[in-house]
Amino acid sequence: MKKKIAVLMFCMLLLSSAMLFAEAETVQNVTDFSWVKYLAAALAVGFACVAGGMAVAKIGAAAMGAMSENAELSGKALPFVGLAEGICLWGFLVGLLILIL
Repeated sequence: MKKKIAVLMFCMLLLSSAMLFAEAETVQNVTDFSWVKYLAAALAVGFACVAGGMAVAKIGAAAMGAMSENAELSGKALPFVGLAEGICLWGFLVGLLILIL
């Protein structure tokens, strides 16, 4: 499973950079490197969301297993899922700051 995700991420990076280079050649001013910030923002959000999804999958499965054994653990297990979802939010904020600044 990890190999599939790594290959998918590499293909996404390769394809996005190839599209940006192809688009840069159609523009008259090839020395303009403003596309780099868009690529950096996309990678920040993409990697953060994939990592957040993987974390939520692991933590959510463990939380559901623990709650099936003892229902009183729901209040203790669910905040950890929320913390894992925060990874995506931080990736979005980093990408937004890259684009704004």
